[in-house]
Amino acid sequence: MTTTTMTTTPMPTPTTTTTTTTTTAPPTTEGTEPLTFTPAEVFLGETVTVTCGPPPINLTDWTAEWRRDGNLILQDNEHSFLNNDRVATLTISKFFATDNGLYECRLTQGNSVFRQKSTRTFTAKDRPLIQVTPIRRKVACEVGKQVTLQCSVQSPYTVMFAERPDAGSGRTITFVFSILDCVNQINTFTCQVETATKFKKSITLELSTEDFDCRDNSEFGDGKDGDIAEAPCDQDRVGVKTAVCKKTVGNWTDIQDNCTLREVQELLDQSQFLNSNSLPLFVERLSNVTRNFTKEVLSSPNDINAIVQILNNVATASLNITITKSSMENVLITAGILTTDEAKDSWDTLNTNTTRNNFSSNTERASSTLLFSLETITNALTNDFFDIVTPSILLNKTTFTGSFNADFNSTVTVNIPDGGSNNITVITFASMDNVLPARDEKNSSFNVINGQVVLVQSSDTINNISLTFDTINDTLNNPQCVFWNFSLFDGLGGWDNEGCMLFSVNETVTCICDHLTSFSILMSPYSPNNPALSYITYVGVSISMGSLVICLIIEAVIWRKIRKNNTSYLRHVSIVNIAVSLLIANIWFIIGASISKGGNQQACTAATFFIHVFYLALFFWMLASGLLLLYRTISVFDDGLTKNSMLAIGFFLGYGAPLIIAIITIAVTAPKEEYIQRTVCWLNWYQSKALLAFVIPALLIVLINLVILFVVIYKMLRRRAVSAQADERHVLVVIIRSLAFLTPFFGITWGLGIGTMTSPENKGIHISFAFFNSLQTTSGGNSSSVLGFFRNRIRGRDD
Repeated sequence: MTTTTMTTTPMPTPTTTTTTTTTTAPPTTEGTEPLTFTPAEVFLGETVTVTCGPPPINLTDWTAEWRRDGNLILQDNEHSFLNNDRVATLTISKFFATDNGLYECRLTQGNSVFRQKSTRTFTAKDRPLIQVTPIRRKVACEVGKQVTLQCSVQSPYTVMFAERPDAGSGRTITFVFSILDCVNQINTFTCQVETATKFKKSITLELSTEDFDCRDNSEFGDGKDGDIAEAPCDQDRVGVKTAVCKKTVGNWTDIQDNCTLREVQELLDQSQFLNSNSLPLFVERLSNVTRNFTKEVLSSPNDINAIVQILNNVATASLNITITKSSMENVLITAGILTTDEAKDSWDTLNTNTTRNNFSSNTERASSTLLFSLETITNALTNDFFDIVTPSILLNKTTFTGSFNADFNSTVTVNIPDGGSNNITVITFASMDNVLPARDEKNSSFNVINGQVVLVQSSDTINNISLTFDTINDTLNNPQCVFWNFSLFDGLGGWDNEGCMLFSVNETVTCICDHLTSFSILMSPYSPNNPALSYITYVGVSISMGSLVICLIIEAVIWRKIRKNNTSYLRHVSIVNIAVSLLIANIWFIIGASISKGGNQQACTAATFFIHVFYLALFFWMLASGLLLLYRTISVFDDGLTKNSMLAIGFFLGYGAPLIIAIITIAVTAPKEEYIQRTVCWLNWYQSKALLAFVIPALLIVLINLVILFVVIYKMLRRRAVSAQADERHVLVVIIRSLAFLTPFFGITWGLGIGTMTSPENKGIHISFAFFNSLQTTSGGNSSSVLGFFRNRIRGRDD
């Protein structure tokens, strides 16, 4: 960089003679009367006409100019001018909050000006928000039955029932309707604003003598199977709640909340009529409403979707309107609030379309629509160069010649080696990963957005751009360089890697692309691609399945020869169920391994559920064995629990408890798509920690069994002369040996399993876990069955 310093020498000041010329301003005549507004009071969205004049008689050929709060009003679709009969009129076809202000007109002819003003700020009144309860309801027709009707409105309005003036008036009024007969089956009641009767809502009661499938619901009333009922929204919200009567459950289900904040709905209504006059004030009001009602907006998918539609309408208007820096800042503040962590649950609902609402055709596209709207609005920015910094979004608009290299928020570096002479706009989103789903062109759900989303636009074509991303989660790998393709999945949108390639991976990820749009990186949970792991796992599982089949065959051979000793019988029941559980778990393991390669989420979820159930069943049958051992050691006589009672306890522990745990786990995590991992068919760890629903019960059982072993061994050493029979004592010793081997073995195995989660990059832990995990299925009952079978054959005994 060259620094140039220029020194100037003061010059002598010459003596000059100054001639002052006074410019006379055009004479202005102030109107003696204020502007006339027709009607004198107007509600939001209604038409108002402002009349100016007549001017002094000497003004005959004048032109009119209109201003609001000193700002010039331009003629557009919503603001029309007319000069006629010595008066000028301004007609605002739809008066919104952005039209509030002090109005002024100027009628000019040559150097003469006639000016007329409004004496006060002309403000549109909020439309009355009438809420009635119920809206439309079926009621069992029983003479003498009473139904309470309620109507309310916000201040300063009051309401009344048109048909029932005796109910009085007020902000909230109640009327109790008594059924006198069942002749008039449809009864309608109109609630209207006292001072503006054009604002009204109706309550419809449908009396019926038929048998209802859904009865006496305080919110939705009575109904037949398939009936759809409506209920009012909460206070200050617009819309309705709906529910469907289901005969099978005898109640209203599929309850949908289609309600939107009144302030947001008003903005949505106005956004369809934006123009150059209203847009700057409109986006300022939009950002204020979003900030003032952040908690309410972010917790409501309907409010978020409505604001996305508003921004989309702003984008449509921007095709013909230039967007200034201040307007863009308001847009980015609004969009940034929608991307924060508090909005993630609402975005998950929108992206999976698990709710119907007023915008049901657009809900799944909401995330894509938000990004597209921001891209469109960015294209309409003024030619100025500036930076905009908001809490969640940064914008930089600059110009460059030759190459361009810049770091944005220390998270993304953009490098253009040869861009010629160009203007460039870069928008960096801190948390757009909360908004955009991680689906790619294969519609896989196994990936995670692991870098900030960055939008790059330029005034000319750029065919070579390099982007370097800092990763959000260092435990993920397999990076993919992607851009958001709005046309994927019939316009739903998704991540695409066409035209982008991975250049380098170290502490950061560098991508090279041949086009400009919105970029990021997709990565998946760490899964070491080591052939030894696959070899150990599949060979071990194959041997295990063969061993388990042998175990079950041996048990079938000796089953009839098992003595009528309860302890021996229950021991063999445990062995059989451990083997069956492991065999079924292995089968589902193989199914899951093949499914995970195809990315079928539904099938992978099913496989994970059954793997979870039957692996837990293994541990709970081990617990049953341990409890049997403890019980027979403490209660050495056969006058305690019966065999059937112990079987019932065993089967409840063995299959009931695993099933309950698995169902609760999938019910809590599946709706948020956090039940399975993104690369394999197994319980999720990184998002929901669903894996703990297996690890905690398994390790807890290992700990309990170890305690049982110490207690039993201590008891047997203290009491050498056991009063139980010799066969009973022999069986107890066999169970002790089995538990003494299997319990620490399983504990080591799943201790290593936890290690694969906490240190996913450690290949040694992965290989050790795969080895022990394969052996556990071979050891879970086969050693005692097979070796015991041959040993007892030699001894000539059965147990």
